[in-house]
Amino acid sequence: MPPTQVEASLDAKAKEVAPGSLRHTCLLAAKRFKSSWAELGKLLVNVRNAGEHEQWGYPTFEAYCTQELHIRKATADKLTRSYSFLEKHEPRAVTREDFPERAPAFEVIEVLAGAEERGQLSSEEYRSIRDTIWSPERPTQELKRELQDRFPRPPAPPPAPDVQLRRLAAAARRLQQDLAACRKVPKAVAERAGALAEDVEELAAHARASEEVEA
Repeated sequence: MPPTQVEASLDAKAKEVAPGSLRHTCLLAAKRFKSSWAELGKLLVNVRNAGEHEQWGYPTFEAYCTQELHIRKATADKLTRSYSFLEKHEPRAVTREDFPERAPAFEVIEVLAGAEERGQLSSEEYRSIRDTIWSPERPTQELKRELQDRFPRPPAPPPAPDVQLRRLAAAARRLQQDLAACRKVPKAVAERAGALAEDVEELAAHARASEEVEA
């Protein structure tokens, strides 16, 4: 199978840096990311904590991840957070030579790291479920669902009123346009929808103006 564009880019960059260096190792780990997340997570933590990316010409850790490794900021954050979680709870395991291959699934550790960040998971509770997490016999998706049920994310806060009004205005305008484009919809119905869209757009504009004045 021919290499993907990202793999080709990583290979090309790897040829430009010294073999065996931290930067070279990160590039190779990024290419192996899907099969060994823990290896890349550990390397990224080292790069971030030591500020190595600045020596390589990248002003921020995010710029290094996105531009050189082709990894989105959200993914890099999840990798570093998940590895840091294991480093905290499994200090001996992360120093083993075979750790990257033996590490629990990324999807599972990500759930636990998030739960700990939200204050839902204590060190004692982690120890009580540790054997389940490290067992290769448990299907990853089954274990992930079980942990998500045990440590649910809090519901997202509702959007601010002005944001909600802008969304409703956009939805009302889309409805008017769809009705106007449908031959089976009487013109009067589309016109009423247009008037409704104008009213909601006006409300959204007033709400936005009020927010700007208060700011």
